[in-house]
Amino acid sequence: MILPNSQKNGNATLDKLKTTFTGLEFVNPFILASAPPTENKRKILKAFEAGWGGVVTKTIGLHPVENVAGPKTIYQRTSEQKPYVSRNKRPETMSHSSWNWELISDQVLDQWLPDLKEIKETYPDRMLIASIMAGAGSEEEMKNWQKLATSCVDVGCDALELNLSCPHMDRKDMGANVANDEDIIRQILAAVLAVVDVPVWVKLTPSTSTLTDAAHAAYDAGAAAISLCNTFPSLPLMDPETLKFEVEVDGLVTSGGQGGLAILNQALQRVSDISRACPDKEISGIGGIKGFREAFNFIVHGAGNLQICTAAMEEKGSGGVGVKLIQELKEDLADYLDRHGHESIEAFRGIARERIVQPSQIRRKSDDYNGGYAKSA
Repeated sequence: MILPNSQKNGNATLDKLKTTFTGLEFVNPFILASAPPTENKRKILKAFEAGWGGVVTKTIGLHPVENVAGPKTIYQRTSEQKPYVSRNKRPETMSHSSWNWELISDQVLDQWLPDLKEIKETYPDRMLIASIMAGAGSEEEMKNWQKLATSCVDVGCDALELNLSCPHMDRKDMGANVANDEDIIRQILAAVLAVVDVPVWVKLTPSTSTLTDAAHAAYDAGAAAISLCNTFPSLPLMDPETLKFEVEVDGLVTSGGQGGLAILNQALQRVSDISRACPDKEISGIGGIKGFREAFNFIVHGAGNLQICTAAMEEKGSGGVGVKLIQELKEDLADYLDRHGHESIEAFRGIARERIVQPSQIRRKSDDYNGGYAKSA
């Protein structure tokens, strides 16, 4: 049996996986995103035992949260023979996407704090990022952001991720509902950065035509990184025979979030947009990463850190934390670095930027192409 280079070289190759992102030293660039895989202490400890370089906790808030009276997450599949998308299990199907309308953590802050402290003490070399969320529009809500921030940092969290991207919050002053408001972004960052000195990441919604403006506002206000992309606002499918949505409560449904492979190309576009607009800034890439090839594409578009959710949740027998997945990601990245003579992902991070151009810059069949419009006389 011929071993890949990553197994031959041992510690030397593992050292190549180390990355520095927003000033933090990660043993590898792969982290679990804020979602069910990071919803409690047990799962996070299991994730670190499996080898993940970091986790972003499920979003912690101060307000009470109660989820819908039914399934919160479904996995949609498709196939070549019957290429319709459905959660229904059929022979020879493959993963298409996930869909959820799950809210932020229903575990209150006082429950989280001793758990976060224990997690960090147990795995001091792994990066623990607390995702937090409060409201906007009042001094009281800014104090809520500050309370969440200081509480999490005081028990050992290495960084914070501000959730300005959840696509299905009831409150209009939370999540993606406020992510397009540059003034609110600045206000929240000012409040948080006034009370903590750890890196603060901002998770923005991908569903806006002013994403780069929002990113500029966040970076200018002191954000250490932008995290992209959260799930895309979407609706579940209706079965043509039963006329029922594939997930519903009392026959009703509301907007949820789509993730998984189906959003990969859209997520890459958003990361590329931010990376080209702000090439000297840091980005944590999210959306459809199922293996090394997807992770590679986020890196070449400028991401220095990779967040994963759906693929970890889908892995059978892992408890939803991707035990086999993280091993494959590390081995495949290490093997790639060895085969290409790279010392780290920095050797190829962002190399795609200069090859993304305006449509008029792509060569056409005719030399007479005028850009789609008639030149004025």
